[in-house]
Amino acid sequence: MYGRCTDRRSRLAPQLNLHIRAATVDDRAFVETLGKRTAMDSVSSLRRVEPAAVLSNFERLLAIVDRREHVALIAEVDGVRVGFMLALDSLPDEVTGDDQAFIVYMAVEPRSREAGIGSALLERAEDEARKRGAPYMALMVTEENAAARALYERAGYRTERRLLCKTL
Repeated sequence: MYGRCTDRRSRLAPQLNLHIRAATVDDRAFVETLGKRTAMDSVSSLRRVEPAAVLSNFERLLAIVDRREHVALIAEVDGVRVGFMLALDSLPDEVTGDDQAFIVYMAVEPRSREAGIGSALLERAEDEARKRGAPYMALMVTEENAAARALYERAGYRTERRLLCKTL
């Protein structure tokens, strides 16, 4: 994860001293730590999982992102890191083959949620995707994560497909 974006104050959370910037190698431990602390938020209640497996898969996800062209963003409030987003520059749609940028993972410190930080990260990721010529931005979100779904819906995201699961 390396930075390719310029520093910028968010338009969505002007009451905070919020800055969204490109991640640097110095941010790697923060991304890993916050990602691991929030990884279980992405697990549906339908899945019987061991937390260790979820953490291992998060590490695998970081390795996949590192091998691809991507944007890694850091959110800071008063100079303290409070969130991050990882987005692939291109991950073709599995049905149409259309090119699209893809949000791989976003996390905000629990104590900093509901302050516009996720919206600011999302806005910046979309700006970066537009600059790179992506016609779409896609992501996946757990059905039970109502706060995240509401954030994406407010930003204009709509359900395109559903992943259905049944416990056997």
